[in-house]
Amino acid sequence: MAIRFDRPISSAARFSRRFAAFALVLCLAALIGHRFAGLATPYLVLILIVATGFSILAAVLAAAGLRSLWLTGAEGGHDALKALIFAALPLVIGGLAVERYLTMPVIYDVSTDPVSVPDWLKTPSADQIWLKRVPVTPEDREKQLEAYPELTGRRYDGAIDRVLEAVKKVAKLNGIRITRAEGDSVPTRDPENKPAAKPQAQNQAADNTAVPDEAPDVVPVPTPRPYDDDVAQLIRRANGVTLQGETRTLVLGLRFDVIIRLREEAETTFVDVRVASRYGPSDLGFSADIAEDYLKALDAELLGIAGS
Repeated sequence: MAIRFDRPISSAARFSRRFAAFALVLCLAALIGHRFAGLATPYLVLILIVATGFSILAAVLAAAGLRSLWLTGAEGGHDALKALIFAALPLVIGGLAVERYLTMPVIYDVSTDPVSVPDWLKTPSADQIWLKRVPVTPEDREKQLEAYPELTGRRYDGAIDRVLEAVKKVAKLNGIRITRAEGDSVPTRDPENKPAAKPQAQNQAADNTAVPDEAPDVVPVPTPRPYDDDVAQLIRRANGVTLQGETRTLVLGLRFDVIIRLREEAETTFVDVRVASRYGPSDLGFSADIAEDYLKALDAELLGIAGS
C-alpha cells in the first residue's frame, strides 16, 4: 500500500503575506495622498508608523514560515517570499527615518547665520496636530553648528543686482517658490502725475511769447527722475533684499519654508539661507540638505566670483 505524505501548512507565512500587503497598500495610499491630495504631514507620519509596524510583523511571520519550510517542509514559502517583497518599501522608509532621527540632531530650523538669523517676512504657521514642538533656542543653534559645520553663508564679489538675479534663477531651478519679498520691488509711479506732451508744447509756446522782463508767478519745482530700473533702487537700499519661499521634497512631498537674505557690503554681496521644516520637532536632516544643495547650485551659477 502506498504511503501518502501530507505537508503541513504554515499559518505564519500565510498571515505574513496578508499583513505585508496591507502595509504596502497603506504606505502607498499615504504617500500619494500626502503628495497630491493634501494629506497633512502629521497624519502621513502616523500612517507610515502603522505601516512600518505591520511590515515588521509581516517580516517576523515570514521568517517563521521560512523556518517551518526548512525544518518540516511546511507549505508557505511563496507566501513568505511575497511578504518580504511587499514589506520592503515600508521597512526602507521606516528604517531610513529611524536612522536619520538617531544620527541627526533633533532640530527643525537651520540657518547659515546662527548668530543673526534671517527673520521671516511672515512667520510660517501650521497645525502640528500631534507633532508638538517648541521654539528654536540657542542650544538648537549650537547643535546645528556641531552637526553641520560646513553650512555657512556665501560672499560673492559682485553687485547685488547680479547676485539677486542668480538667486532667483537658482531658487526656481531648485523648486523653491518665492512667496514674499522685501526690498525687491519699486513703487510704481502714478501715470496721472506724468505731464502730457501736448500741454508741455503749449506752455513752451506761451513762454516764448511772454514778456522777457516779466517774471513768472509760479516757478515749477523739478521732480526727481523716476527709477526705471529695479536694480538702481535695490542698490540704494541699506537693508538689502530678503526673499521668502517654500519648497517640497520630491518623493515624500514634505514642506519646508525658506528665507534667502542678501546684504551688500562694500563691493561684495553676502547671501544667507534659512530653512525650516513646517511640521514636527525634527527635520531628519532635510533642512540642511536643502540649504546645502541650494548654495552649491548658487556657487555653480556664480562660478568665478564666489568668495570665502
